[in-house]
Amino acid sequence: MRGPLFLFFFILLSIPFTLVSTLSSDGYSLLSLSKNLTVPTPILSTWTASDPDPCNWTGVECGSRHNYVVTLNLSGTGVSGTLGPDVGRLRFLRTLDLSTNNISGSLPPELGNCTRLSYLDLSSNSLSGKIPEALFLIPVLDSVILNNNLFNGPIPSSVRLKNLVYLDLSTNHFSGEITYGSENCTNLQYLDLSYNIFDGGIPSRLRNCTSMNTFAANHLSGPIPPEIGKCSSLTELLLKENLLKGVIPAELGSLRNLTKLWLYTNHLHGEIPIEVWKIPTLEEVFIYNNSLSGQLPVEITELRHLKNLSLFNNDFSGVVPRGLGLNSSIEELDLSHNRFSGEIPPNLCFSKHLERLILAYNQLQGSIPLDIGQCSSLWRLRLDHNNLSGPLPHLLENSGLIPLEIGNLVKLQVLDLSSNVLSGPLPPQISQCAGLQKLDMGFNSINGSIPLSLSKLTGLQYLVLQNNRFTGEIPPSFGDLKSLSINLDLSNNKLIGGVSPLALLNNLPRLDLSENNLTDNLTKLGALSSLTEVNISYNHFMGPIPVSWIKFLRSSPSSFLGNSDICIPCQEGEPNCTDVSNVSPCSRSSKKKGGLSKMKIVLVTVWSLVFCVLVFLVLGYLLLKRRRAATKKDEVPLQEGSSFTLNQIMEVTDMLNEKYVIGRGAHGTVYKAYLSPDKIYAVKKLTCTRKKGLSMSMVREIQTVGKIRHRNLVRLVDFWVRTDYGLILYDYMENGSLHDVLHEINPPPILLWEVRFKIALGVAQGLKYLHHDCNPAIVHRDIKPKNILLDLDMEPHISDFGIATLIDTSFSPLSSVIIGTIGYMSPDCVYDQEEQGIGCVQLRGSASGTDNQIESSGSFISGEHRHRELGELQLKWRRGSLPRSNHRSGLIREFMGSRDMEEVAKVLSLALRCTAKEAGDRPSMRDVVKQLTDLKMRFSLQK
Repeated sequence: MRGPLFLFFFILLSIPFTLVSTLSSDGYSLLSLSKNLTVPTPILSTWTASDPDPCNWTGVECGSRHNYVVTLNLSGTGVSGTLGPDVGRLRFLRTLDLSTNNISGSLPPELGNCTRLSYLDLSSNSLSGKIPEALFLIPVLDSVILNNNLFNGPIPSSVRLKNLVYLDLSTNHFSGEITYGSENCTNLQYLDLSYNIFDGGIPSRLRNCTSMNTFAANHLSGPIPPEIGKCSSLTELLLKENLLKGVIPAELGSLRNLTKLWLYTNHLHGEIPIEVWKIPTLEEVFIYNNSLSGQLPVEITELRHLKNLSLFNNDFSGVVPRGLGLNSSIEELDLSHNRFSGEIPPNLCFSKHLERLILAYNQLQGSIPLDIGQCSSLWRLRLDHNNLSGPLPHLLENSGLIPLEIGNLVKLQVLDLSSNVLSGPLPPQISQCAGLQKLDMGFNSINGSIPLSLSKLTGLQYLVLQNNRFTGEIPPSFGDLKSLSINLDLSNNKLIGGVSPLALLNNLPRLDLSENNLTDNLTKLGALSSLTEVNISYNHFMGPIPVSWIKFLRSSPSSFLGNSDICIPCQEGEPNCTDVSNVSPCSRSSKKKGGLSKMKIVLVTVWSLVFCVLVFLVLGYLLLKRRRAATKKDEVPLQEGSSFTLNQIMEVTDMLNEKYVIGRGAHGTVYKAYLSPDKIYAVKKLTCTRKKGLSMSMVREIQTVGKIRHRNLVRLVDFWVRTDYGLILYDYMENGSLHDVLHEINPPPILLWEVRFKIALGVAQGLKYLHHDCNPAIVHRDIKPKNILLDLDMEPHISDFGIATLIDTSFSPLSSVIIGTIGYMSPDCVYDQEEQGIGCVQLRGSASGTDNQIESSGSFISGEHRHRELGELQLKWRRGSLPRSNHRSGLIREFMGSRDMEEVAKVLSLALRCTAKEAGDRPSMRDVVKQLTDLKMRFSLQK
């Protein structure tokens, strides 16, 4: 009995040992790997010692003649953790694919022990650190895919493998120079080094990579080496978003198999060599955002495989070659922001494959070709900012009309024909473009009524019909456009009637109905809860403003001007029941007027005559008395201690001690006064230069200026007048002046273009309010960066408005004295537009506004000379040839080649118009604000 029992226990105890002992060494290695890697349970459940054959485990493959692991593929399975050194024990491993997971940490040097490894894909993880040298010492390694990680440091010097065929290191943080490329790269077919931070240029020794069919890299500088032309197998040359400069070498024409040529967003100049346009296999040519010039040759029409041609943001000129679409199946054509002239050629959509046609911002003339209306494949059409007009083939008696065939574009999503010379009615057939999302017909001469069928475009998000000649009422079915979620602009037309159809547009953020003849009660629009900006100025609206709109009235009073019958809905005595921009409370403007009897009329008339006589006698007596004491009453003394706030100011500044000075200007000294965390002020001390002291007229003018309220004007809190000087209390601006930000702070802060544009628009809005919405109008006369203050949100606030006039009339005995700053003051000293233009030039970079604009004598340069200088500046900037004047020159180059470059160019162009020699040629500040606002909306939509 003991013998069989002993044997039974022996067999039972030996079972686990037998199972474990049969697990292969590769199995042990995989189990060790799983200790560092977090493998999902469904996969890990198969990785168990109970199955001694790892060839059956999920993601594992073994050789056909042995049980060694040759493939480990866990791509996209959700693996995380780190890759441990045990991977180096898989000596027969040929393929390792752990891509698209969340593996972190560094690569173990032991990976180099996998001497049979030929394919390695660790892309789309969070791996970091340097690539171990041992990896590229594996002799049979032919494919290395490490893109979309966090690797850094230089490319290992061991990357000289003769067998390497595919190398993708893109989208990491590799740095240093590209050292790869030697006689041992003859088998390389794919090399992608893009989206790293390499230094230096493209190595000319890449010419030895004669089998390479794809080369991509970025952050490289210098010229394109002509030796690239010897890479005869290249099919894709992707050198986008670099710092490459110089000309495109003609040797690229030797790449007879090239299909993709991407050279966009660089600093290339000159003409595209004719040899490039003779490469017969070209399919995609993206060379936009450069400074290339010249004309497009006729050879471009022979590229039978051409599908995408994008040359926007360059300086090309001449005509668009006729026959461009006849021999190819072109899908995308973008030649915008150049200087092309002539007519739009016909047959661009001959193959019926054209999807995007963008010819905006050129000098094209003539009519819109009839065949464009037959291009049913189009989904984006932009012909805006040209001079399109002229007769259409089927309507020769008219000119500049919008073709009726436009309704055939059933796939169209974006249609922008703005800023042309188009006339005639808007075709109702446009409603057949059922997928339309953006429609911009602004700044034309389109007339007639707004088509009723327009309301069928239920997917429309952006609708701009501004600055046309539309008449009639807003269609009653406009309420069906419930997808309007970006902008509705019907301004500057001749529309009449009510606005009830708009009350259903609940997703609308921006509404502009200004400068029409609309008449209605506004309360019905109060439910539009998504509104963030409203302009109803210069109409005939009546009744109370919706309560939800009072915030718009206070932030932008000018948007409600020109409506004499509107009022603020509040009761007398309420905290918010105050006049805003001449809009009175309804309780004050809607008092009932009862009828008067004849007796009452007679009594009122008699007493009015008696009252007038008494007033006349009293006024005569007062005038006579005032003449005698005129000189004594002209000064306004103020004894210290008459104001509690003034006492506080004097106390915290030690009686205006020099250590509290934060600025000095043409009008006085500015001190910082810290009363409490929520009461920080700037105190400006105006020194009197006239023995007579400060006049009562100046006090009245300061009182007038103090009543002005606008979000882009520094608020005047209080003021005090003494016999020899005056003190004005302003809100303190935390970020100082624009001058400090651009020129004084070191190192200079980074200003994104959005912030710079915000500053330019804010200054323009402030000047517009001073020029057009104040009565009488206020001309600043000294707009310069030192007078533009920035708050915590970098919102600009204009300071010293009205003060130049006050000092000139109240302080100086000479009426001809020019108050301002040399280099910023306009020679005519009438308009502020020129100073605004110079400010915009500064915002596009950091060059001082007075650089190269003041002669050695310190006198003003003529307006004509300044206009010419700024014109040359604009041209140089577009070509990327501005000099590096100082350590801040990087700001000038910051936007070259960026997506903001187009917007920067338009602002610079507007600034140039603001500096025109003749004041009459400069746009009004109302026009400047309008154009900047339109730019903001247009580019926000594109982004």
